[in-house]
Amino acid sequence: MKLIYDLFPVILFFVTYHQAGVLVDNTPISQMIDISQPEVIVATILATSVAIIASFFQVTGYWLKHRRFEKMHLVSLGLISILGGITIIFGNPAFIQWKPTLLNWVFAAVFLGSQYLGEKNLVQRMMGGQIQLPQPVWVKLNFAWVIFFILSGAANLYVAFYYGLDQDEKTRMDFWVNFKLFGLMGLTFVFVIAQGLYLSKYMTDNQKED
Repeated sequence: MKLIYDLFPVILFFVTYHQAGVLVDNTPISQMIDISQPEVIVATILATSVAIIASFFQVTGYWLKHRRFEKMHLVSLGLISILGGITIIFGNPAFIQWKPTLLNWVFAAVFLGSQYLGEKNLVQRMMGGQIQLPQPVWVKLNFAWVIFFILSGAANLYVAFYYGLDQDEKTRMDFWVNFKLFGLMGLTFVFVIAQGLYLSKYMTDNQKED
């Protein structure tokens, strides 16, 4: 459930983008934007607007339930508000397309910084209560997440700006929107599974010691 909650703005962005034509034809939303713009621009502006609103609800809902803010939600809200706002004002999808990359690179910087600040890196703080590992393994896992976030950000940039340059703008944008939800999430699942396989050896050793 937490994964769905964390992806709430991304999911709504995806749904709104692909259903933009239905929304324009059947709701008063057509009176709020310039629908004379290209279809892909209208869809992007609508999806971005919904994602910004969803991010505000996400942050507010988490605070009401836990009486604290989730740092990831705040960073995401800040990025989508700034880049999304520029996208809406100028009608240029390039700004919102940078958001996943910047978010991933912020995470990479945080994980990297945690390696040198404090006694435990970020992965050890999150997982140290569930599994006991040698210190070098914690370091490897933390750097693995740093590399993963850097590569995920780079993959987003490639899909957004370099993939399918021979295709029309809408086709390329459609592919990026799909990649933004399914591609990046799929990469995360593959990485987590690989991490689990790597950790299984140490989990077996811990069980033998017990």
